[in-house]
Amino acid sequence: MSYYILKLCSRLLCLLPYRVVLTLGRILGRIYYAAAARQRLRAIDQIRERLNLSPDQADRTIRQLFIHLAQTALEILYLPALNKDNIHRYIQIENRHYLDQALAQGKGVAVLAAHLGNWEWLGAGLALYGYPVASIVKPQPSSRQVTSLINEYRRQAGIQLFGKGTSDVVGVARALKQGKVIGFFSDQDAGRHGLFIEVLGKMASVHTGIAIFARKLNCPVIPAFIVRNADGGHRILVQPPQSFECTGDATGDVERFSRRMSGIIESVIREYPGEWLWFQKRWRTQPPGEKAGAAS
Repeated sequence: MSYYILKLCSRLLCLLPYRVVLTLGRILGRIYYAAAARQRLRAIDQIRERLNLSPDQADRTIRQLFIHLAQTALEILYLPALNKDNIHRYIQIENRHYLDQALAQGKGVAVLAAHLGNWEWLGAGLALYGYPVASIVKPQPSSRQVTSLINEYRRQAGIQLFGKGTSDVVGVARALKQGKVIGFFSDQDAGRHGLFIEVLGKMASVHTGIAIFARKLNCPVIPAFIVRNADGGHRILVQPPQSFECTGDATGDVERFSRRMSGIIESVIREYPGEWLWFQKRWRTQPPGEKAGAAS
């Protein structure tokens, strides 16, 4: 039932001007901020601790975050209104020559990404600009109908999905060998098997997947993040390619590259603090013998 309700909401939203959608998002974001007390308090605690903000600064930034998240939710439903002819009105790509040059190598491109801004529009925007984007989609039984709708919109945008029945490793390797652009979201807790390094001043478990694939497949790695413009719309910020350096010490090489990738994400979060998911439990997993702390 939720699929059809969301589909109807999506069709109605697509009839509205984009600025009206953003205005509705601002209204819903204020309601979300007031209603989601647990997420709000965790986000404020974590941003104060990690960025050393005053209570007022933290509150303003997290209020902005909740507004952005509500706008993002509506923008996902607005995806059918985007196409190859009008995408430039909603999304601009900065320094796309880095991505073009990397693709020209014919090895596919691993994109270092984060849950920053409207990350769904990051993949859709690149696909609508003509890039061969692929995505690994994990089944989520708790929100199966919502996931089905989002996957439908991803396909409409031109994203190739590797889904149920395909392991992550095989799907990613296949996509890269086919010359696809595939994103690695490397800003979430990696659990007890991740690499423990300092993230925003506190130890955290970091995913090493992008480093492992860069080493094994020798594919170029391009950091790319999407952020909002003050007057509406988005920018995809493409950064220079990152080369994996092989010294013969596979474990050490993966660790060094992972630290570098984590540092890039940290720099973007610091520059755009109102765009990142501060209420996620990023520091939940700590090295043996240490505790995550109340804020996480």
